Amino acid sequence: MSSEHTVKNPIVCAELSAFVITVKPVGPNVGQREAPIIDTDVKGLFELAGDNLKGLVIDLSDVTFMSSMGLGACVALRNHAMGAGAKVAIHGLNDDLDALFKMMRFHKMFDMQKNDQALEKWLKKL
Repeated sequence: MSSEHTVKNPIVCAELSAFVITVKPVGPNVGQREAPIIDTDVKGLFELAGDNLKGLVIDLSDVTFMSSMGLGACVALRNHAMGAGAKVAIHGLNDDLDALFKMMRFHKMFDMQKNDQALEKWLKKL
């Protein structure tokens, strides 16, 4: 994958492959400092994919804490993807984040993928 299809820094790793963007915050926190960096740094991948984008995977497997700004970053990423007609999945939630996402009713906004097998199945349907 060429460097223009990837973002890698101390805050987030992201890549565009086969018209699917995978965003993985480095963690352990996604808060006030990290959220705007993630949004800004990943924006170029959305522009690169354009209307060909099929899916967005937000992989939170390295994240243990998320503030309201982090939740807002997830919604902003979702809105970018949905604007291009793409489906959006959340993957890798720990038990605390899973409970937070359910309490905030985010499980109704995202396709929640519990494990790697479920994510692979979801990706094949795109």
